[in-house]
Amino acid sequence: MHSFSGNIKSKLPNTGTSIFAIMSGLAVQHQAINLSQGFPDFNIAAELIDLVHQKMKEGHNQYAPMPGIPALREAISEKISKTYGVYYHPDTEITVTAGATQALFTAISAFIHDGDEAIVFEPAYDSYAPAIRLNGGIIRYSRLRTPGFRIDWEEVAKLINNNTRMIIINTPHNPTGSVLSENDLQQLSKITRNTDILVLSDEVYEHLIFDQLSHQSICRYPDLISRSLAVYSFGKTFHATGWKCGYVLAPENLTSEFRKVHQFNVFAVNTPVQHAIAQYLTEPLNYNQLPDFYQEKRDKFLELIKGSRFTVIPCHGTYFQLLGYERISDEPEADFAIRLTKDFKIASIPVSAFYYDHYNNHTLRFCFAKQDQTLEKAAEILCRI
Repeated sequence: MHSFSGNIKSKLPNTGTSIFAIMSGLAVQHQAINLSQGFPDFNIAAELIDLVHQKMKEGHNQYAPMPGIPALREAISEKISKTYGVYYHPDTEITVTAGATQALFTAISAFIHDGDEAIVFEPAYDSYAPAIRLNGGIIRYSRLRTPGFRIDWEEVAKLINNNTRMIIINTPHNPTGSVLSENDLQQLSKITRNTDILVLSDEVYEHLIFDQLSHQSICRYPDLISRSLAVYSFGKTFHATGWKCGYVLAPENLTSEFRKVHQFNVFAVNTPVQHAIAQYLTEPLNYNQLPDFYQEKRDKFLELIKGSRFTVIPCHGTYFQLLGYERISDEPEADFAIRLTKDFKIASIPVSAFYYDHYNNHTLRFCFAKQDQTLEKAAEILCRI
């Protein structure tokens, strides 16, 4: 074994292996059903696989242009126009990224300087805070209010000061499955108007929204468009998380700064995948049917666990369902999640991992982006606990 004998000053001293890697590793080790990490266990569309193969055979295997291939950026522009009624210029306002996490990191790196403050709503996706810290920023947390995991806008107003540089929103929300309302976006618009505050909008689950609700993208709000970077994921939309392909929408002056970092972060994104998605994206049915598809998954999962002792917390988007276990155990969330994996062979994610202080509310997150037979086996276990 080799080791460095000098002094190492960690930039993230309190950060270890992510809870997703830990729980997925335990699932493999104990041969448990993995409802922890957010990825489907079913195949993506055969047509899309064929398109990637076709694009490889056509010779699209070298570096793509740094902002993404023109055909894909044009297809994205058309999709956004059809979906939200707003035009983003393919050349100057759309950048293809190596997944949403890279897009989020690049956006934070481009705009957060030493001493800048960023407001993060918790429970929060775990990549926001480390990226802010790595860039010298300071995190101001605002806890979502239960029931419903809603934003307390009065609290947000009190957190804002001359150092506030960014507010990060996420809708539909991981891990809770809550969604922002029109009023939420109006409040955000009001609170940031006539300021230098940027909005980083994580919208990777834009098409996974249920119960006849409409996704309240920042793209719907002209006052927010001018100050916002919106992040999307083809991996989530097309069940292909391993392809790591997404994109960012932003006004030209923000895109210019974003690309300065992007070019030295990954430079370019998987070329044949870009060409394939550009063609696949031109058919709206390839993404417009997702709400019904995943709502059926959610409803099936909830019906299957009706007889369990878990408490169902309403989910209106994403492919995650929160379940409370307060009627089953007083154990801390991480301990209970590990015990379920080892003893009952079902893996989940403790929601405490999404809080900076590991707040314990006896709640676990389960991914229902699974085949019916997987959900049936998982539900049978949950009903025995």
